[in-house]
Amino acid sequence: MSDQVQKGHPKGLYLLYFTEMWERFSYYGMRAIFTLYMVNALLFDKAFASKIYGSYTGLVYLTPLLGGYVADRYWGNRKSIIFGGILMAIGQFFMFMSGSNYDATTGTTFMYIGLGFLIFGNGFFKPNISTMVGQLYPEGDRRVDSAFTIFYQGINLGALLAPIVCGSLGEQYDANGSIQPAAFKYGFLAACIGMIISLIAFIILKNKFIIRPDGSAVGLAPVKTPEEKAGAKINITKVMIGLATILGLYFLFNQILGMDEIAGVIFSCCIVLPALIITDGSLTKQEKDRIWVIFIIAFFVIFFWSAFEQAGASLTFFAQEQTDRNIFGWNMPASLFQIFNAAFIVLLAPVAVSIWGYLGKKGKEPSSPLKQSMGLLFLALGYLFIAWGVSGVEPWQKVSMVWLVGLYLIHTIGELCLSPIGLSMVVKLAPARFVSLLMGVWFMSTATANKFAGELSALYPEEVKIEKQVSISPAQLQLLSSSLIPNEVLTGEPKGVYALPVVNLESTDKSISTLAPAGDSRLEVSRYHLKLIKGANGKFVSGAVTADGQFLVANRDNEVVDIWNLKPEKPTFLGMKVENLYDFFMIFFWMAGVAAVLLFSIHRWLKKMMHGKG
Repeated sequence: MSDQVQKGHPKGLYLLYFTEMWERFSYYGMRAIFTLYMVNALLFDKAFASKIYGSYTGLVYLTPLLGGYVADRYWGNRKSIIFGGILMAIGQFFMFMSGSNYDATTGTTFMYIGLGFLIFGNGFFKPNISTMVGQLYPEGDRRVDSAFTIFYQGINLGALLAPIVCGSLGEQYDANGSIQPAAFKYGFLAACIGMIISLIAFIILKNKFIIRPDGSAVGLAPVKTPEEKAGAKINITKVMIGLATILGLYFLFNQILGMDEIAGVIFSCCIVLPALIITDGSLTKQEKDRIWVIFIIAFFVIFFWSAFEQAGASLTFFAQEQTDRNIFGWNMPASLFQIFNAAFIVLLAPVAVSIWGYLGKKGKEPSSPLKQSMGLLFLALGYLFIAWGVSGVEPWQKVSMVWLVGLYLIHTIGELCLSPIGLSMVVKLAPARFVSLLMGVWFMSTATANKFAGELSALYPEEVKIEKQVSISPAQLQLLSSSLIPNEVLTGEPKGVYALPVVNLESTDKSISTLAPAGDSRLEVSRYHLKLIKGANGKFVSGAVTADGQFLVANRDNEVVDIWNLKPEKPTFLGMKVENLYDFFMIFFWMAGVAAVLLFSIHRWLKKMMHGKG
C-alpha cells in the first residue's frame, strides 16, 4: 500500500459527510417541531400526537430493511440514495404544504402524505450512505475507524444546527405568548431545503469523488456471478412460514391486545425475523451463542431508546408548558432544547473515547454488555433528576431549565456508553453471511423502541384536552361573543379563577345542535386552564362553560369553535394512574433502572457467550 494512499482521507468522505449532515439537518429539523405542530396547529391532543410521532419514528427505522435489500440485490447504493433523497425532499415539501393549510382536513391529509414519503425515502437513504464510507478505503486500512468518527460528526453537526434553524423559524410566539401556527411551515420549508442541498451535492459530485483508491466507482448496482445468484435463492417455504407468523402475531397485537396497526406490524416483524435467523440450520453452537447475545442486548436497548426518544415528544411538551425558557428577556423556543444532546455529544465524545482507550490499555475496559447497562443506569438517573425537579410543582408553575438541560447532559453520557457500542458489537459477533440481516434486527429494535416511545409519551398528563372542532350558527356565535374574557386573564398570572357564563351544550361530530345560555349563572374556571387554551388558540377571546365544569366552548373563527375538556381523565400505566409529571417521569426511572440492574446481573454470562469477542 503506497504512502500516498495512507495520507489523509479521500475527498469522497467529505462529500458523504456533507450529504449526511444536510440529510440529518432535514430529519432533525422536522422532528424538532413535529409534535408542537400537531398539538398547536392541527390541534391534536398530546396522546394522539405522541402515537403519530412514535409510528413515524418507528417506521423510519423499519424501512431500511427494504432499502438495504433493494440496494444489495438490484440498485446499488448510489441509485438507492438518490431515490430515497428525492422521496424525502417530496415528503418535506408536503409537510410545508400541510403547514400552509393547517386545518383538520387538508393539513392532516398533506401531513400523512408527507410522512409516507419521508418514511420510505429514509429507508432507501439511511442504510446505504454509511455503507459507502468503508468502501472508499482498501481492505484493512486503519483510517476506516477515524473515517467513521468524522462521518459521525457530520450527523451530530446536522442534528445540532437543525433545531436552531428549523425551530427558530417554525416555533414563533406573539406578544401575549400565544404560538403562531402559521409559522410552522417555514420550519418545514427549511428542512425541505436542507434535503435538496444534500441531494444536489451528491448527484453532482458523486462520480468525481465517490471512488475507490483504484479509481473505480463505489456504490454501483451489484454484478453477481452465476454461483452468487444460485446461492442467493430464497427459501420460499421459510418465507411463507415467516409471513404467516407475522400475520398471526399482527392479529394478536392488533385485534386482541388492542394495539394500533403500526405497532402490530413493527412488533410482529421484530419477533419473526430474529426467530428465522436463529433457527437457520447452518449455524454452529458458537455462532448461535453470539447471535443470542445480539438479540438479548437488542431487547434491553428497546428500553433505552424508548425513554431517550422522549426528547421529540413529551420532553418537548414539558419544555413548552412548564419550563422557564426566559434567558435575559429572550423566550427560548421549546424546540431548541433538542440542541443540547448533539452539543453534549460533540463535547463529550472525545472524553469517552479517551476513557475507554485508557481503560483498554490497562486491561480494564468494560465489556459491551456492561457498558450498555451503564448507559441504562445513566438514563434512569436522568429521569430521577428531573422527577426531583418537578416534585411538588403545581401544573401552572414553571421550573428552571437547569432540570431539563441536566437531564440531557446525563442522558448523553448514557448514550455514549451505549449507542456507539451497539453497531460495532453486531459487526463483531455476527457471522459474515448474516451481518446485514442482524444489522436489520438491530435497527428493528430501534424501530420498536421509537414506537414504544410514542406510546409512553401518550401517558403525559394533560391539564386540558381539545376534544373536537365543531360548526356554529351566527346566533350561537353571538352568544359566545357576548362573553368576552379580559386579556389579562388569558395572558397574565395563571393563579386564581375566573367566572364564565354557563351554557347547555349538546353536540354532534360536525355541529353543535344546542348551545343555549343557562340563565344568568356563571361558573369559576381555572385561569391556568384558560391560559393554556389561549396558548394553543391565539383567537380565543371569549367562551362559555358547561354546568358541570367539564367542557369549555372557545371561539376560533366565524363558523367553528373548539370544545375543550377541562377535566380530562388521567392516563394509567400498569394499573397506576399518572396524576402529575413526577409520576410520569418516575415511569422512565423505574423502567430504565430495572433494565440496568437486570442487564448488569447477566453481563458476565453474556460476555462468556461472546466467546472472546466482547
